[in-house]
Amino acid sequence: MKKSRYYPFERNRYFYGKLLTVRDFESEQKYFNDKRRMMNRLLHGSGVLTGLQVVAVDEKSVSVEMGAAIDALGREIVVPSPMTMKLSMMDGFSNNQYAKNVYLCIAYDEKEKEPVHAVANSSVRSDEINDYNRVLESYRLFIREDAPDPASLPLATLSDQTIVLYQDKQVRVLQTTPRYVNPGQLFEMTLRFEKTLKAGRLSFQYELDAHRVEAINGTTIVFQEPQDAQESEYEMKVLLRADSTAAVKATVGVKAGTGALKLDDRQLELQAQSIGEISIVTEAVKERLMSDFVKQSLEASLEAPSEPCIYLAKICLIQVGPTYVIESVEQVPFGEYVYNTSVMYRLGQASQYREETSGQFVTKSKVKTLAPGQMPELNVKYNPLISELSFDLGIPAGGGSGIAGIVSGYVDIPIEPFTKIAVSPFGRAMKSFYSGEIVHGLGEGNVLIITSLEERSGDAFSDILSSGDRVYGGASEVFKGSEFEPDAPEVKIGTIAYPQKGTFRIGVKVQQSGEQGNVRVRWWAYSAEMAGVAQGSGASGDSLDEALSAMREAASAGSDTE
Repeated sequence: MKKSRYYPFERNRYFYGKLLTVRDFESEQKYFNDKRRMMNRLLHGSGVLTGLQVVAVDEKSVSVEMGAAIDALGREIVVPSPMTMKLSMMDGFSNNQYAKNVYLCIAYDEKEKEPVHAVANSSVRSDEINDYNRVLESYRLFIREDAPDPASLPLATLSDQTIVLYQDKQVRVLQTTPRYVNPGQLFEMTLRFEKTLKAGRLSFQYELDAHRVEAINGTTIVFQEPQDAQESEYEMKVLLRADSTAAVKATVGVKAGTGALKLDDRQLELQAQSIGEISIVTEAVKERLMSDFVKQSLEASLEAPSEPCIYLAKICLIQVGPTYVIESVEQVPFGEYVYNTSVMYRLGQASQYREETSGQFVTKSKVKTLAPGQMPELNVKYNPLISELSFDLGIPAGGGSGIAGIVSGYVDIPIEPFTKIAVSPFGRAMKSFYSGEIVHGLGEGNVLIITSLEERSGDAFSDILSSGDRVYGGASEVFKGSEFEPDAPEVKIGTIAYPQKGTFRIGVKVQQSGEQGNVRVRWWAYSAEMAGVAQGSGASGDSLDEALSAMREAASAGSDTE
């Protein structure tokens, strides 16, 4: 069927005694068909409505599932049941080369059916004449081995411009830029690389030829296909900034003589120079695009190829011996879909919800101890899929109290329930648990270590009264039976220092068997040598004496020291 002109419309006018001929009945059908198809094209567009998935059923055959579509002339295409076909038996498939990408297409097709005897024709011809009583609105499936021109796809040029930098049977390189940008706006240029599988490792390097456009990361563009990749398509984003001058045209492309496109070690010759154009405008880009769309002529809105089709799948083939094997199938490779109003409404609601909740984040943090003398580290990661912010903080060891020669920290010692234990002469169950080596950050030499039992309450009411956190110094059993009794198991705390390594270890002896959990021990470490160095450089000697006195008082109260 050739390209249709849907207007102006004429319909039959009936009156008594009118002689109705074949022409009248055909014009009656054409009137309603053409009007419906014009509204299909203008209101809905063209593409897949539902279904029509393409599935590889074996190494050489594919199946097209049932579904419906609208072509570029507004005609409905319905596949009422799955159709399985061998690729080599389909129209358009050639046997000259098997390592390639082919495209499975569907197009509207009409078939005549129900042959009947034509009574009127028999009056003018002596032999028996048959005609067809029905026209079946059907479809045909065929293969195209060349990718379509990007400009021929529906609405392809509405918001973007895509130019072909290189194309042959194995490789195609496309450059896509927006049609409109605002002065000084940052925007992305997309390079798309399409290749056949097993064609070789693709690489592309060139100097950007840009006018009124600035490349943020330099004008040398380099793409290198990963060594372990097995893909037929790749995308690369190049960040650009528009000129501050409005109402001008910017251009971007490959500078002549600089392009180096290779498949493995084989050099591919770039074709004639192609340049993409970008308009720099002052009004909002969305408003300009909508203005272009609504102001286009009816002829432009209904423009379509004379034999339109829909690309249902890109099928990647590899050669195995004298034949081919289907490696992968990509559904609707050029995004030819039709979305009904209900779907668009739902998508709009989902988009609005995401915008409303875009400021709500889930945060996670992790703190690690660095070696003494290292610079603090802060790494922040954001996962947009789950709106999660992750903070990784690294703090050098020894960065504690703010008084020279004294550092502080804490350690969580895991406590496990126990059954086989040592029993004291008084019949009480006891078992010891130990921390790993702790770097105090005061360097080598003897240090004084003070320890205390620390509790953190998760009770909101205790937090309001500022009584949620407690540090027990000395013998915590003096509070047993009171409202200040610790929730942690009754423990004794000991320490071991390693002067030559600048580390120490904390051990706790549990007086009773309880549930699995942690015992948090707060520690302070004091070095007389470090304090003397700080005092000689200007630190207050009084404050050091006071701190040391306080630590000694805590030790005399019953805290374990080393």
